[in-house]
Amino acid sequence: MSIYQIAVDGPSGSGKSTLAKGVAKELGIMYLDTGAMYRTCGLAAIKRRIDPKDDAQVKRLMDEIKLEVKFIDGEQHMILDGEDVTGDIRTPQVSVAASDISALPVVRTAMVEMQRSIARKQSFVLDGRDIASNVLPNAKYKFFVTAKASTRAERRLAELQERGDFSQSYEEVLRDIEYRDEQDMNRLSAPLVQVPEAIVINTDEHTIEGTRDLLLSYINEVN
Repeated sequence: MSIYQIAVDGPSGSGKSTLAKGVAKELGIMYLDTGAMYRTCGLAAIKRRIDPKDDAQVKRLMDEIKLEVKFIDGEQHMILDGEDVTGDIRTPQVSVAASDISALPVVRTAMVEMQRSIARKQSFVLDGRDIASNVLPNAKYKFFVTAKASTRAERRLAELQERGDFSQSYEEVLRDIEYRDEQDMNRLSAPLVQVPEAIVINTDEHTIEGTRDLLLSYINEVN
């Protein structure tokens, strides 16, 4: 088969990243975590003590930093100014900074350009907020994965606690989810939208494994 892309969009905590990774593995193609790219920009702002909502400060930041995506043994690594920060971008603080900084057009323009460049080289599954609507509008397969905010908060809390992070309560995680939803849906640059042609899957109703198999069945139907 020729090079193709699979776009998996959806709100924070809907399970799209786990799902996209599983689909990529089953199909034997690459997975690009676009959220990790925005998280790395957020981490850069934190490291330099820059307000991630300030256009002028962030513009200078984007001009100064060197952000790279590397695939090592099939795993995506985020490199910031020569340092592998893959293990540093999953904190609640970085999540909030990423949500703020990703709303700025200068950041989205830079990241979308990188994402398109990477996806042109071989077949990829990409997940994010604006893959089908903005990054890869001509993707062969388009999915929109969603779930209730309460379900997503429960999942996110479980993920944090599995990593040994007990610093947040359910209520705090839920507020963060709702804040990110508001940011993602109402930003001026490439907001979170469900494109009409996307197949919608609600993960409230399916396990991750069941959802993965459902997506694969749709892909096999098209092929």
